[in-house]
Amino acid sequence: MNLRKYFAAFLVLAAFAVTGCSTAEKPKSINGAGASFPYPIYARWGFEYESLTQVKVNYQSIGSGGGIAQIKAKTVDFGASDAPLKANELAKAGLVQFPMVIGGVVPVVNIAGLAAGAMRLTPDVLAGIFLGEITRWNDSAIVEINPDLTLPDQAITVVHRADGSGTTWIFTNYLDKISPTWQGSVGTGKAVDWPVGVGGKGNEGVAVYVQRVNGSIGYVEYAYALQNDMTHTLLQNKAGKFVGPTMSAFQAAAANADWANAPGYYLVLTDQPGDESWPITGASFILVYEKQTDAATAKAVLAFFDWCYKHGAETAEQLHYVPLPANVIEMVEQTWKNRINADGKPVWP
Repeated sequence: MNLRKYFAAFLVLAAFAVTGCSTAEKPKSINGAGASFPYPIYARWGFEYESLTQVKVNYQSIGSGGGIAQIKAKTVDFGASDAPLKANELAKAGLVQFPMVIGGVVPVVNIAGLAAGAMRLTPDVLAGIFLGEITRWNDSAIVEINPDLTLPDQAITVVHRADGSGTTWIFTNYLDKISPTWQGSVGTGKAVDWPVGVGGKGNEGVAVYVQRVNGSIGYVEYAYALQNDMTHTLLQNKAGKFVGPTMSAFQAAAANADWANAPGYYLVLTDQPGDESWPITGASFILVYEKQTDAATAKAVLAFFDWCYKHGAETAEQLHYVPLPANVIEMVEQTWKNRINADGKPVWP
């Protein structure tokens, strides 16, 4: 699958109206920007939706920070972020937030001869690498948990995001939970003061850097690791089990998610309990305005996401994302009915 081909198809926007045609006959488009974490699935969904409805979905993969900035500036119809906004920030900006899919962030490495899933990392070792405390691949801390691997005496090059990123927010939120040193010196954020490493823009940029630099380690959304044939690691979870990033591992991490009691759907899925849980699991969110100025555009945006919820689950699973449960979708769409309006009238349905 060539996602760039799909994405290129979205860049042509319907910028004209045909005189004398009905509204249904006019070219239509909706515009969004933000997180690169869900870009593979949003690109596929958009391509499929356009082929069915002739509604173009133009989504810019610019990072969660950019998506939040653009929706607040009202330059797009929807924003996308992997770092959920808290209820007070949503209220201040007049935004409504809802989850779309769940996926995983995975450490990826470039070590000659190493197979995907062959290397084990503990939380302490992962944090030590990104703190710059563990600097070579044959460090005793890594060797101890990988006795069957022959690891090179090679410098570790850390690759991180250079842009404001929800993927970084998820990754650093995990490190913040498992490492007191990280918590005290770096913390959680869409953009942080990295102790070491080089930066790449977007999941795409990190993937390219890791592929090019021998001895490197980075973090990307799992679909990027698969599509780029990257070498992911196993990771020890909260239950002490070494697990790989899989659909079942993401589902296990999300199994106890209590969306009903999460104000503004603010929920963090990192470092969840369970023998099978992938430790760096996260949801991706959509942001729209509560008070809409154009009812038709607002309804078109919600119609797209309604289609994604109801007809996009199989595609999501093919790209290794976890679709939301039916009860959560029902809850979200009730939120649309109750909260999103234009001229005081509900936009949905």
